[in-house]
Amino acid sequence: VQLVESGGGLVQAGGSLRLSCAASGSTSTINSMGWYRQTPGKQRELVATITSGGTTNYADSVKGRFTISRDNAKNTVSLQMNSLKSEDTAVYYCNYQRGWVREEFWGQGTQVTVSS
Repeated sequence: VQLVESGGGLVQAGGSLRLSCAASGSTSTINSMGWYRQTPGKQRELVATITSGGTTNYADSVKGRFTISRDNAKNTVSLQMNSLKSEDTAVYYCNYQRGWVREEFWGQGTQVTVSS
């Protein structure tokens, strides 16, 4: 599975950004897609995920500010990020978990920088 991300950039605190990720290749109708983020010296952490059935999961730190959505027909996932804070600054990675065994694939990452 190949993942191509888009939408990162620089934004002021309080602003919004939208990340998108498109999956191609050996995809499965049973899958989970989502976003993780990482800052230097820290472990990659979950931001939000959504299953092919539409079940979502969010990190507590982004609940109420971020919304994840997907288009199963196009194998795409999006993350609408509102009310951004400086602590949201990170490299954001698209994640795809294939099938019941949840074989993982990662995108190349996109930088999100929130200036205060």
